[in-house]
Amino acid sequence: MDEQTARKLIVEIGKLMYDKGYVTSSDGNISYRLGENLILATPTQVSKGRMTEDMMALTDLDGNALNDNRVSSEIKMHLLIYKMRPDINAVCHAHTPHGTAFAAAGLAIDAPILSEVILTLGCVPLTAYGTPSTPELTDALKPYVEHHNALLLENHGVVAYGKDLWQAFDRLETLEHTAKIAILARTLGGANDLPPDAIKKLVNIREKAGYLPEKARCQSCGYLEDAGIACETNSVQNQNGGDTKISLTREELIELLSQAAR
Repeated sequence: MDEQTARKLIVEIGKLMYDKGYVTSSDGNISYRLGENLILATPTQVSKGRMTEDMMALTDLDGNALNDNRVSSEIKMHLLIYKMRPDINAVCHAHTPHGTAFAAAGLAIDAPILSEVILTLGCVPLTAYGTPSTPELTDALKPYVEHHNALLLENHGVVAYGKDLWQAFDRLETLEHTAKIAILARTLGGANDLPPDAIKKLVNIREKAGYLPEKARCQSCGYLEDAGIACETNSVQNQNGGDTKISLTREELIELLSQAAR
């Protein structure tokens, strides 16, 4: 993708993120890998709903500025992902309400409740809290970036990445949609997990179809281990996922959903 097309698409996706309530004010950031050592990124302190193409910042893979527009200090998170994942060319960071609710509650999105999510995204682990714009944040992400395509940032937000801008946004949208369904299911008594045999079939389908590679079996997913199909080298554990439970009354959950919808 040429630079001018990428600028237009970043503006379009930024407006989508803003219109969907995934970001407010100057929250969030988007970037695209234009070349081996060239990154196009959204500017700091600008609403994603009011960006223009000329506002975009250019940096190299070490974060050195290549034009006069100031990039967000959170670019370090994007650069880490690009360095660790040569297959990734786009990153979207946001504070989506339902996904960030999971992150604030200390919960991973790792329950096998939706077949489509297992097929196209897999598990979304919770990374340890790190102060934004510092090495603490990137250090917390390092154990998870290689095998996952979206992450929950504890008490912060979410980040998703892909081969292009649309895939990165789609993964962000899938994460948020899944979190919302999981919360709604809790108000109805809880979601039913898919059985191990069904999970095995879905993993085989996603690998044959090319949705996710075989290395995605190394994701931090308890259900992969339960199904006996996790990779042998998987040693990453969620901060607080799997069997972690939060007890809320039905009325409390409904009130939380009402507040999130406002």
